[in-house]
Amino acid sequence: MQLPTYQGTLEEFRMSNDPLQPRAPRTPLTRTAFAAAHVVSDPMQDRDPWVGRPAVDWDNTLRFRHTLWDQGLGLAEAMDTAQRGMGVDWLTAKELIERTMVEAKAHPLKPRVACGAGADQFDIADLNSEDAIIAAYTEQMEAIEAAGGQIIIMASRAMAALRGDPEVYARVYGRLIEQASAPVILHWLGDMFDQALKGYWGADDLDKAADSVLDIINTHADKIDGIKISLLEQSREEAFRARLPDGVRLYTGDDFNYAALIEGDGARYSHALLGIFAAIAPAASQALEALAEGDIQTYHALLGPTVPLSREIFKSPTQFYKAGIAFLAWLNGAQEHFVMPNGFQSSREIVHYAEVFRLADSARLLSQPELAQHRMGVLLALHGIS
Repeated sequence: MQLPTYQGTLEEFRMSNDPLQPRAPRTPLTRTAFAAAHVVSDPMQDRDPWVGRPAVDWDNTLRFRHTLWDQGLGLAEAMDTAQRGMGVDWLTAKELIERTMVEAKAHPLKPRVACGAGADQFDIADLNSEDAIIAAYTEQMEAIEAAGGQIIIMASRAMAALRGDPEVYARVYGRLIEQASAPVILHWLGDMFDQALKGYWGADDLDKAADSVLDIINTHADKIDGIKISLLEQSREEAFRARLPDGVRLYTGDDFNYAALIEGDGARYSHALLGIFAAIAPAASQALEALAEGDIQTYHALLGPTVPLSREIFKSPTQFYKAGIAFLAWLNGAQEHFVMPNGFQSSREIVHYAEVFRLADSARLLSQPELAQHRMGVLLALHGIS
């Protein structure tokens, strides 16, 4: 087939037809791995895609989560991969969490599910005080605990808009952490994912921001499971990881450097809470299995080819990465259409999707080659390429 390139040309491409087959791990994994999953739209019910609550195809949304659990992965639910604040509102997220937890409790592998709590049920203009933000977070945290999920305290645009110093963050997060019934996961999302989060933890300087959040972690270490960091800087994450108190995990959210960070430096390693793991689940699961078995060569052989794919999906503007996740789900038959909440599929260009197709094939992640080629052809035809 003819695929467009970034050079403005068409290039002949032939698929390798050597996909990995999804399966359960044969040994317990030595890294905790959460895949952050997307939401499947119901285009037959979505009458005003840019206005109001999205129409969700619940059957396919939940079926996709089962495919992740069947491969031994945990789930990060209702996070930014699920378009929180970019098409998915809190009421939809709450229903998603509740439905997901029912399914997870019935799953034979009893997968871990951690769910994002934020303050997005209110307009930022109404969250102009510490108490208002705490009350908003509390409402969502209580809903997650009632459903049986673990809490991820998501980075909030409202907190960033407050422009508080580190002492403000210490007070707000201290109250939230201590009121949770079980250890929580903190969430540091860099402004490359969301410009509205610039200056999080009370400092524009990332070194000062790291000091701020580490003070919070050290103060409440017994109530913190770990922290997910998405700054896309391997050395910064490694330096931060080395400063964590014993028992507090670093969950990498670095979709550029996860292979090296998860392997570790011989003294410490990162666990995973990654949007890309939803797109590369067979490679991720089987690579982590190899790592658990001490087979580093196979680990890199499986996970290494996924890194160029992830870097393409998460290219700048990074916040549009969700389109690549849903695109691969469509190519692999996990959904019957390529339609996203808020019409988000239009956030990337056809050349990007062509490159994702090439790289996914190279990483052995097009599980049904004939279907993937047919659907890629449909998308190309839509863009006038035959």
